Amino acid sequence: MEENNNFEAIIVGGSYAGLAAAMSLGRAVRRVLIIDGGKPCNRQTPHSHNFLTQDGNTPAAIAALGRKQVLAYPTVQFKKGDVVAVMGGNLHFQVKTDAGKLFQAKKVLFATGIKDEMPAIDGFTACWGISLIHCPYCHGYEYKNENTGVLVNGETALERAKLLHQWTKRLTIFTNGPSAIPAEHSIQLADMGIPIIEKPLQRIVHHNGHLNQLLFVDGSASELKALYAGVPFKQHCQIPAEMGCELTDKGHIQVDQFQRTTVQGIFAAGDNVALFRSVAVAVAAGTTAGGFINHELLE
Repeated sequence: MEENNNFEAIIVGGSYAGLAAAMSLGRAVRRVLIIDGGKPCNRQTPHSHNFLTQDGNTPAAIAALGRKQVLAYPTVQFKKGDVVAVMGGNLHFQVKTDAGKLFQAKKVLFATGIKDEMPAIDGFTACWGISLIHCPYCHGYEYKNENTGVLVNGETALERAKLLHQWTKRLTIFTNGPSAIPAEHSIQLADMGIPIIEKPLQRIVHHNGHLNQLLFVDGSASELKALYAGVPFKQHCQIPAEMGCELTDKGHIQVDQFQRTTVQGIFAAGDNVALFRSVAVAVAAGTTAGGFINHELLE
C-alpha cells in the first residue's frame, strides 16, 4: 500500500489486543496503522498457556504469527516505534512518534499494557514470568505438586492460598517480615497444612530465571520450584490519562463493554484495562474494540 499518513484508526501497541483489533478492522476494510515499540510485558515468559490452539507456544511466536496474518490485509500497516503524543479529538486525532512522524486518525486505540514494578529483592526481576509468577491459570499446571511459595501478607493471604492449594499441597506462605495475616486466617492456613514464614528475604537464588531457593537475611533458605507474587503496576503509557481518560481505583483505564474510554473516540484494550491478564482475554478485548471502532466509523 502507498505511504499514507491518514488513517481511520491508529492502534498504539501491537501485541495481542492491538493485533486482534487490527484484524477486525482490516477485515472491515478500514485503513489502520499499528505502532508498536516491541517491548511486550511477557517477553521474558518462556511459554503462553490457556489460549485455545496456542497452548504452550512462546509469546513471541504467537505475536509473530498474529502480525503475519493481520498484515495480509492490505489496508493495515505496521510501524515500529513509540508514540510520544496524541493530540486533537474525536475524528481529528494527531499521533506523533519518537521518530518525529505525525499521523492523522479518526479513532485511536491504546493497547499499551501495563508496567510491573518489581520489589528490590535480588533475583526477583530475573525470575519474573518464568518461575516467579502471578497467575495459576496461566502457569500453575507446569508447577503442580511442586514446592511452591506465595509472597503475600495481610487479608488476601488466605484467599490466595486456597486458590493455589488446588495446584499443589506443598505450599508455603512467605510474608517477608512480620505477619499481618488475621489470627483466624492463620488458624485456617495451619489447618490446611500451610506454614507461614515471616523471615525477611535477602535474595532469590535461581539459574536463568528458574528458582532454586529463597535466601533469608538470617542465612537460612527454603527450597522452591515456584513462587507466586502480586506486584504493583503503572500504566505503560501515560497518554490516555493525560488526554482525560479516567482510571479505575486499581489504576486500569476505565472502559465500557465496548472498550470505549471516557474520552470520545479513544478506545483501550488489553492488560491496561483488565484485572485478568492473559493472551486470550487480550485477544477478546481487542476483537471487541475493533468491531466497535468500525461501528462508530459507520456513524
